[in-house]
Amino acid sequence: MLKTIHIKELKLGMFVQQLQGAWFDHPFWRSSFLLKEQSDLDKLLASKVVSVQIDTEKSLVDTSGPSVALPPEPQPVLKKSEDSKPRTQHLTAAEEHHTAMKLINASKASVRCMFNEARMGRAMNAEEALPLVKDILASIDRSQGAITSLVRLKGKDEYTYMHSVAVCVLMIALARELALTEEQILQAGVAGLYHDVGKMAVPDEILNKPGALSEDEFVVMRKHTEFGHAILSRSKQIDEVCLDVCLHHHEKVDGSGYPHKMNGSEISVFAKMAAVCDVYDAVTSDRPYRAGWEPGVSLHRMAQWTGHFDAPILNAFIKCIGIYPIGSLVKLKSGRLAVVIDQCPTSLLTPVVKAFFSTKSNMYLEPQIIHLSKMGGHDEVVGHEDPRVWGIQDLKTLWANGS
Repeated sequence: MLKTIHIKELKLGMFVQQLQGAWFDHPFWRSSFLLKEQSDLDKLLASKVVSVQIDTEKSLVDTSGPSVALPPEPQPVLKKSEDSKPRTQHLTAAEEHHTAMKLINASKASVRCMFNEARMGRAMNAEEALPLVKDILASIDRSQGAITSLVRLKGKDEYTYMHSVAVCVLMIALARELALTEEQILQAGVAGLYHDVGKMAVPDEILNKPGALSEDEFVVMRKHTEFGHAILSRSKQIDEVCLDVCLHHHEKVDGSGYPHKMNGSEISVFAKMAAVCDVYDAVTSDRPYRAGWEPGVSLHRMAQWTGHFDAPILNAFIKCIGIYPIGSLVKLKSGRLAVVIDQCPTSLLTPVVKAFFSTKSNMYLEPQIIHLSKMGGHDEVVGHEDPRVWGIQDLKTLWANGS
């Protein structure tokens, strides 16, 4: 029997079925577990969780006592569209920044726990990832650019875990752009989260090697798709979409990918989506042995790789990320350099930028936020720029601070 109690009534030995409130407001990646440790109880009491749902039959202690009413769920801010249907209010990337960062930081720890369990041979359960995936979807619906740009920021020791979070985020954004159903969007997100779980079966000296792999090492690394499929096959609530993406996200439409050298007609839509999201995050991320490419440059190069990606899916991805993605360094017609800080909802060509450098005088300027869509053509983007050419080393601080 399920019963809702106030957080202060929670005792050791109770089986927690569900923690009420936002996923990232509590310190556990699982939402259902037997409460056995005093340290876990202390963490819950110190969290923002107000009430919990317990399973009286699975609990090991007396659970008699009055139930409490659920606190009202926070409602999204709504606005009326032209057809009078309520929609989640669109926020700027800066407005969503704090929530997105909080979600990313919480997801990082959770994915680490998930993957460590896989490393120890324990079965995984896809349902446990759904709260995270749903919160990411909600963030994307409020402001797609915030979380899709912030997941590019990774520490050198957290790439494996954060890459999986990033691919999850990008898969959800792309699925939304492709107008997939809500169920398919969630499936895409879970698949993105688990797509690289097979790397937990790859030896650390290969997985974390700070340089190019040898031919023999690369053979082992390529096995991660099959390792992951095997791990997920013995896990719980793993659907065919997740299994397929895990096994086939390195296939290419020209048949030169792995592990099965499938051609375009044989590769599923979800695996084609994962191929794009996986590569984009990989090439835009800094690694110990190389700096990541600029996001706009990455999209341009990916579009030139004949036979690698499905063209309609890549085009949809470019549309949802933006021709000038957040974090891109661009040159303006005025001769200033600017970093893209948000997208314009009505035009991919007129992003919101922060101008900060003069190419004419070769010096930094007082940063100025410019909505190019309101400039009437008086200033506009003329192309991408490489920050290394201009000796700019602090580009991330100009766009990743939420303002």
